[in-house]
Amino acid sequence: MSLVITDLHAQLPDGTEILKGVNLEIPKGEVHTIMGPNGSGKSTLSKVIAGHESYEVTSGSVVMDGEDVLEMEVDERSRAGIFLAFQYPHEVPGVSNANFLRAARQARLPDGEEIDAVAYYKELYAKMDELEMDRKFTARAVNEGFSGGEKKRNEILQMMMLDPTYCLLDETDSGLDIDALKIVAKGVNSMRSPDRGVLLITHYQRLLDYIKPDVVHVMAAGQIVKSGGPELALELEKDGYDFLKTA
Repeated sequence: MSLVITDLHAQLPDGTEILKGVNLEIPKGEVHTIMGPNGSGKSTLSKVIAGHESYEVTSGSVVMDGEDVLEMEVDERSRAGIFLAFQYPHEVPGVSNANFLRAARQARLPDGEEIDAVAYYKELYAKMDELEMDRKFTARAVNEGFSGGEKKRNEILQMMMLDPTYCLLDETDSGLDIDALKIVAKGVNSMRSPDRGVLLITHYQRLLDYIKPDVVHVMAAGQIVKSGGPELALELEKDGYDFLKTA
C-alpha cells in the first residue's frame, strides 16, 4: 500500500502554476526525502496533499491506499491518516496543548466512544519525555511563545500522538540547533514502521545524518527530476544543483 501522486498539477488563485506534473510514490515502510532549490514546489506539494486551501489542483491524482485523497476535505484527510508538520507551525492562542491533542484524538474515535483520560495522559507524558519536553507545555497554548525548536518538537509530539499513516515533514530541521535536531530526529525515527510512510522535505544533508532515507528525490520547477538512494543527498551537498542548468 502506498501514497501515490500521479501527474499532479496545482496553481495559486492568480493562476500561477506551481506543481507541473509531479509523479511520486511513497510506500508504507519507507522514508522518502525531497530536496531541491528554493521555489521548486516542495512545500507546495506537501500542502496540496494535506488539502491547503491556497492551492487549486487542476489535474492529476493523489491516492492513499486506494482512496482518492483529493475528494476528501482537510479534516477527512487527517482522520484518514495524513499528517503535515509545518515549516512554520501556527500558534493557537487560548487552546492548551493537552486539550488540542485530546480533541484531535477524540475526533478519530467512533461516535459515542470516549478517551480514557488516565491512559491518554500517561501516553502524552511518555512521548513528551522522549522528546525532552517539560510537562508544563501541556498547559501552554499551542505554540504560543514557543521558540523555533520548541515548535518543531511540538509538531513531532502531535505526530506521535496522532499516529498517522503518512507523515509529511516540511523542513522540520529548519532553525534547529544540533541538540534539537537530534531530538526531533529521534522522534521521527521512533515512528518508522512497516505500516507508515514518511516524506521529508529538507535543504540539508545534516538531517539525513540522523534520519536515513530509503529514497532521495530532487524537485525542480514543479517536478521530480531525479531520484536515487541516500548517496544522492551527499552528491547534492557536494555539488549543488548545477546539473539542473544542463538538464
